Amino acid sequence: MKPRDLFEEDIKASNYLSDEEISKLPKWVKKDIENAIIVGKSKKIVQTSDGKKFHLNNSLNDLNGAEWSYFLRSVFATRYSTKGEESYAHHIRKIHPSPKPPQLMEDLIRFFSKENQWVLDYFAGVGGTLLGASLSKRKAIGIDLDKKYKQAYQDANKYLGLKEQKYLIGDSLQLLSNKKEIKKILGRKKFHLIAIDPPYSDMLSRKKAGEAIKKNKSVEATPFTNLKEDLGNMEYTEFLKSINQSIVDAIDLLENKGHIIVFTKDLQPTPEKPNLMHSDLINKIIEIPNVEYRGMKIWSDESINLYPYGYPYAFSMNQLHQYILIFRKVIK
Repeated sequence: MKPRDLFEEDIKASNYLSDEEISKLPKWVKKDIENAIIVGKSKKIVQTSDGKKFHLNNSLNDLNGAEWSYFLRSVFATRYSTKGEESYAHHIRKIHPSPKPPQLMEDLIRFFSKENQWVLDYFAGVGGTLLGASLSKRKAIGIDLDKKYKQAYQDANKYLGLKEQKYLIGDSLQLLSNKKEIKKILGRKKFHLIAIDPPYSDMLSRKKAGEAIKKNKSVEATPFTNLKEDLGNMEYTEFLKSINQSIVDAIDLLENKGHIIVFTKDLQPTPEKPNLMHSDLINKIIEIPNVEYRGMKIWSDESINLYPYGYPYAFSMNQLHQYILIFRKVIK
């Protein structure tokens, strides 16, 4: 797009804004500040020469108005590549049963933080959040129980040529509950975003069915770890209680008006229980003081193969989607 010319009636942003206001602008605005203008009745919107707009009251992220609107879709589908350069080292990260795509995490991090702000993931796995933070030029800390996942993250990070983020090995539930120890590690650091993808109770600790049986594959369980303290090996009620307590313990590390993102997936319903894990988590987490539920995004992973579960006898869903639950810390 050809940059628009400045007109005599235009208010030049570089003349109108103070040095302090300019210093707080995103890089993409500052880069074009000499051609940018102030628009709107409120005179709070900076428009760059390519027509992109940034609101001066935007303290959440560095996005322009169009990018902000696009992110607000409640349902979205992706088909991230698992081969070649576009896979973001999937060949290394796939040792994890459920690796989160760095591209997805980058998009989430870009919306809920600004450049150079801090992100925490205390179920780090193979580092999808940490890679996403590096791609979006944020700082991040990850925590996980398993050393092999840390090694996979480091190998993937090196393969991609990204800045390595801090990765701690340990029981995050114990670490977060130990205020003295966590302060020793983090100092006075405050996070603008906590993004977690906890194990979905004992879903992966159960024997497989359906696809595995049809393809004569092993039906043995593939838990994240065999450790007792792993949430992926916990009974459902204990799992919900542990997730809730982890957020209670982590909330002090979050800036006021910072956000918490929780990935989850419903278990298959049974005659006894609907197994709506996303609903159970929401109802549990909103019991925490100073935590507001802000909504959800539903992510459909179109790279997952479809299978005729239940055919030809009964309906049984292919669950391609996950819920991205969004909460905010608000101290009034």
